[in-house]
This record gives sequence, structure tokens and C-alpha cells, in this order.
Amino acid sequence: MIRKIIPLSLPVLALVGGAFAGEMLRAPKDAESAAAGHEAEAADAHAEPADDHAAAAPSTDDHGGGHDAPAEGSPTEDAFFTFPTQFFVPLVRQGDMRDVMILTLTLKTDGATLPKLAQKEHSLRDALLRQLMIHANTGGFDGNFTADRNLSTLRDALVEAAHGAADLPVAAVLIEDIVRQPG
Repeated sequence: MIRKIIPLSLPVLALVGGAFAGEMLRAPKDAESAAAGHEAEAADAHAEPADDHAAAAPSTDDHGGGHDAPAEGSPTEDAFFTFPTQFFVPLVRQGDMRDVMILTLTLKTDGATLPKLAQKEHSLRDALLRQLMIHANTGGFDGNFTADRNLSTLRDALVEAAHGAADLPVAAVLIEDIVRQPG
């Protein structure tokens, strides 16, 4: 009797566990955005109209994984465009995928360019992923890929790829996270 129940109950338990895990992963993002919304409303309610310095400071919090909005009246200050999802680069050697590189990238630009970068997100992502794959196929992620000269070469190539894809001023490509995951 138990031998019949176990095979039937395992898929159901796996489904319930997966749904629960998905909700746990999603909850902090929703709570964080709700908290950020409440903080913004509270800040707007208590802000003085004559305080131009606080309004001109750009947001540097990229923990939400989204796009930072430029501050009003600050088109020349640094702004950051964070891609909402990570970049996955397969490392293929002799026809076998051995590892996967996972990167989180952010583009540094000015406040006026930020909305235009958001519109070009898909073409920028394509160009950067293409450059990452070229870097991987030429051995850029082999050995000590975190050495300063290796990352500098990668950043320079990514900046050129971003310029080619979006003809917009991108000052730098920031590598926020980089990890090699065994395949």
C-alpha cells in the first residue's frame, strides 16, 4: 500500500515545495519595492521645497536589480543602468560545455542618457553577450580570470560593444558579480 502512495505523493510534494520556494524568493523583492515606495512617499511628504541639494543627488542603490531613475535637473551627474537579469556565458571546450560564467553588469552613464539606454536594453544586452562569448571562446575566462589586467581587457571590450550597439555615451561597464559555475 505504501509503495503505491509514495510514487504518487512525491510529485505533489515537489510541486508544493517548488511553489513555496518560488514565493519565498519573490517575497523579498515585493517587500523591498513596497518598502521603497513607502519611503519615497514619506520623503516626499517631509521634503522642503527649498532643499535642491537632496533632490539633485542621483540614486546609487542598485539592489532592486532595475533601472535607476535620473534625478531631476542633474543630466551631467553619473547615473547607472543595471540590467535586470544576469548574463550567462557557457564555457565550451572541445565541444563540451564544462562551466558557465554568470555576470551582473551595470552601465555607467549620465542622467540624460539613462532613459535612452533603457529603450536600447535588448540591443545592448545582445552586443554585450556577444562580446562575452567572444571573450570566453578566446580563453578570457580560463585560468585566473579575475586578475586586474584580464578584467580591464574585458571591461574595455564591453564598453566598445556598448558604444557600437547604442551610439550613446557609456562611460564604463561595471562588473558587479562574476562567478564560474561548474556545468
